[in-house]
Amino acid sequence: MAHVEIKQLSKSFGATSVLKSIDLAIDDGSFVVFVGPSGCGKSTLLRVIAGLEDATSGQVLFDGKVVNDMTPAQREIAMVFQSYALYPHMTVAENMAFSLKLRNASKEEIDQAVATAAKMLGVETLLDRLPRELSGGQRQRVAIGRAIVRKPKVFLFDEPLSNLDAELRSRMRYELARLHKQLATTMIYVTHDQVEAMTLADKIVVLSAGHIEQIGAPLELYQHPANIFVAGFIGSPKINLMPAEVVGADANAMTLGVTQQLTLRAAVNGGSAKPGDKVSIGIRPEHLTLGDGENAFDARIDFIERLGGVSYAYANGPIEGEALTLRLADDSTAAIGDTVRVAPSPTDAHVFNADGAAFPRPRA
Repeated sequence: MAHVEIKQLSKSFGATSVLKSIDLAIDDGSFVVFVGPSGCGKSTLLRVIAGLEDATSGQVLFDGKVVNDMTPAQREIAMVFQSYALYPHMTVAENMAFSLKLRNASKEEIDQAVATAAKMLGVETLLDRLPRELSGGQRQRVAIGRAIVRKPKVFLFDEPLSNLDAELRSRMRYELARLHKQLATTMIYVTHDQVEAMTLADKIVVLSAGHIEQIGAPLELYQHPANIFVAGFIGSPKINLMPAEVVGADANAMTLGVTQQLTLRAAVNGGSAKPGDKVSIGIRPEHLTLGDGENAFDARIDFIERLGGVSYAYANGPIEGEALTLRLADDSTAAIGDTVRVAPSPTDAHVFNADGAAFPRPRA
């Protein structure tokens, strides 16, 4: 296991700056997920930690030791890629044993390490098969097993589940969480899928355009996003955002004019706001309910997405042409074309200033 620290790390490819003064501490034994849209720099940051890319400036430290000039092997990391990268002419056992053979480990050590990893991942009956004889999920397990036998200080995962179907991705998320609990080894995981981030991470690092937007536990980012970018990226379906103007504000709440007919209240600390300020109000689909209540308004349902245990309605809300997403109760009889009364929860609303920074919300 290792404590990983990034200090003032920057990375450029020619004139293109990809990472910009990144500072980050990753606790020993934690599961940290880098998440963000394509091109945000998350995979590049992972590759710099691995030693597959050189930093333009700044430092990477493992347990307080600078590793910038060390090779990936010297850093004692193991990396699992999206593409599995298995040797097609080798059996499962040979693929998993390959790194140990390069170290000249004894046959007994190799056999024991492979058997232990195979049992842990449920592939002990597949050891004699070639990669082409395996399913996508089995290949990914073998790739992870190949990493496990190395007993690395840090596991690095670069979008390892992207090639799997939805059911397999769900199953593999569980397997990875279980594996981390068993191994208690530092794991750093890259994904663009915020569901993976929310379900796997001890801590999430949200990146955008080479910057860290926010670092925190999954629920911390969901309940207290630092800015409008994080609020929009974390949560599925996405948060509803509406432009508004401050009508009144104090340390306990803000009153916001959305339209001439609609005023909403949000339980946030608006002490720094003044009437007339332009803001955005954010309300998650699960914090909108059908029926009358404080701040209620009319919305016309244009589409309903039924997902079995939960359904979402997409409606034309208080701002014409602006789609609004709300979660329907299990027993809801709402139908496409209905005009319904929608009540947002003031205590769950988010408000962002003109620069996108969040006004603080009360903490439980």
